[in-house]
Amino acid sequence: MNINIFENGIYINIHITEDGDVYLLHIGSHPQPSQEIDENFKKFYRLVEVHETGMNQNIHHGSKHTGTCPGYLLRYQNHIDYFNEYGRKLEIVQSYNDLTVTSHIQFYHHISVIKCWTSLQNNSNVIRPIEYISSFALTGLSRASSLPRDKGSKVYIPHSTWYGEAQWKSYTLNELGYDIVNDRECFSVKPIALSNTGSWASCEYLPMGSFEHSELNQTITWQIETSSSWHWEISDSGNELYLQLSGPTYTDNHFIKNLRPNESFISVACALSFVAGDFECSIQELTKYRRAIRRPNKDNENPAVIFNDYMNCLMGDPTTEKLIPLIDAAHLAGCDYFCIDCGWYAPGYWWDGVGEWLPSLERFPNGIEEPLNYIRSKGMIPGLWLELEVMGINCPMVDRVPKDWFFQRNGIPLIDEGRYQLDYRNKEVRAYADSVIKRLVEDYNVGYIKMDYNIDIGPGTDKDADSAGEGLLAHTRAYLSWLDAIFEKYPNLIIENCSSGGMRMDYSMLCRHSIQSVTDQTNYIKMAAIAANCMTAVTPEQAAIWSYPLREGTLEEVVFNMVNSMLFRIHQSGHLGEITPDRLAIVKEGIRYHKEINNLLKDGLPFWPLGLASFSDEFLAVGIDCGTKAFLAVWHTKDTTASVDIPLQKLKHALINIECSFPTQLSTTFNFDNSCHILHVSLPPYSARIFEISFN
Repeated sequence: MNINIFENGIYINIHITEDGDVYLLHIGSHPQPSQEIDENFKKFYRLVEVHETGMNQNIHHGSKHTGTCPGYLLRYQNHIDYFNEYGRKLEIVQSYNDLTVTSHIQFYHHISVIKCWTSLQNNSNVIRPIEYISSFALTGLSRASSLPRDKGSKVYIPHSTWYGEAQWKSYTLNELGYDIVNDRECFSVKPIALSNTGSWASCEYLPMGSFEHSELNQTITWQIETSSSWHWEISDSGNELYLQLSGPTYTDNHFIKNLRPNESFISVACALSFVAGDFECSIQELTKYRRAIRRPNKDNENPAVIFNDYMNCLMGDPTTEKLIPLIDAAHLAGCDYFCIDCGWYAPGYWWDGVGEWLPSLERFPNGIEEPLNYIRSKGMIPGLWLELEVMGINCPMVDRVPKDWFFQRNGIPLIDEGRYQLDYRNKEVRAYADSVIKRLVEDYNVGYIKMDYNIDIGPGTDKDADSAGEGLLAHTRAYLSWLDAIFEKYPNLIIENCSSGGMRMDYSMLCRHSIQSVTDQTNYIKMAAIAANCMTAVTPEQAAIWSYPLREGTLEEVVFNMVNSMLFRIHQSGHLGEITPDRLAIVKEGIRYHKEINNLLKDGLPFWPLGLASFSDEFLAVGIDCGTKAFLAVWHTKDTTASVDIPLQKLKHALINIECSFPTQLSTTFNFDNSCHILHVSLPPYSARIFEISFN
């Protein structure tokens, strides 16, 4: 039996043998290749991989997750193919020895993306210790190519770190150490693999990756939707390249799930775009998908400008006296929200004392209500910073709560950077978090919360868990469930997702949060490379990028700061009340122009005419194609005047006009060659511009 699907530009071919083996023979943006797969190699095309402790992993695998058992013993039971609110949905059920495994493939209307996950059900009377479950498994990444399997393709690796988020680099397979070295056995034991272990899902890499094959003109780009541990790998099996995506694993992430009788388990979900095109095209499809799965909210429909007093401003030292002039300046600049950042709950050093979330009388002699009410009197909505997943070791509450509030290993509460990790599986912890949110929203009338998370607690907790990794995954799911309940109770409350900037920039969080703090970068020149790449990881209307003019600086410095944020969500900061009037006028102009175009930006798709950005690049450029118009940010990051040619041939429209739309107060040298669609721009040292492109 064959299951053949063509949906939203994606071809899927699944073959089910008479013996019940289920093989995913093809999935991609092109039809299945005409050449037959060697019958001896079809066993490597399994739809799903599942491994149970003590069972025979029957292949020379090394650290690869191939040859899993009972993965290769699973047999077809049934399948359903139907439509739901998102689009077409395919579910294929297999089983072995009363373990039922269901593979879920969800399509989305008019989007070349599928979402995949695997569910397990233990119908036996024994415990099944599960070490590995693939959420997606595909063999044959380059099957139609005329080239050897280690040629003709690039793997995009999304490097990311604190102050350096979303720094993608592309590599050939050979550059990553993969070569065809074993012709006789047709496989190697070396994978190209990325993993994250811990509670910061994107602290070393975004939970993403991409495989682009130039000869085949096809690209697969994926995101793993978890805020904790994950793993993906590319290697070879059966003389072909394969791709597997998963959540935490035993080998890589200290995860094991003891599936008890009548218990079920669902793997971490992942999404994959399949396009007949390059990496840029695949991110455009993922952008559409991210909007389709996101919680409906007013904030993304009408993106507002947020002033936050932290970055290159008060830096965690707010007082009523310091805030009042900042509130005045933010109002004059055109901000819609004013968020008081960290430090509001402690008179001095606050890092290891967080947890009660009560205002400091030393900082606010007349109560925190005074600056919050003043914010409202200026027509802005007030916000406060929280870090509700931790409790400082010097918090007065620590000695009053049981230790099972905290992550533990070997019966000992875990401490990271002077904080305990709260365990949201505990109903008392969730009740405590509820009470904090209730006080801020109902007593202080706060409409915006910056929810930060500044520790990485490592593999997880083994308290009431089968393994540290399983405890961490269960906690993250409990936290997301708590978050869902908060949004249900307070649907208009904006909660910013922040984890030391972008250390949890993933779509288990971002399908709920309307806004993401992308970075903590304090250098506005370096900020450009992060801003230019941020739409690989998050939609523009969710991507909060800082603009923080210096107390003393040039007009070009203020412009550069504004351009960093103007195509995304403006996170305004800086001592606006202390800068010169001409520099403040540029801030006001930038915010005003952003508000004019953000209703277009929220539906636009990203493009990178100079390629993805790097910190070492002299010129950076990123655009958003909004259909009737496009907007292009261009940065010059060096200390000499220089020129750049920006190719715009990939825009699928007839260009009729290009103008420098920001700033209007400074001259800009540029011209557009319509015959070859090249924009020539000359910029002074350390400068940036926004161009508006109109179409027929």
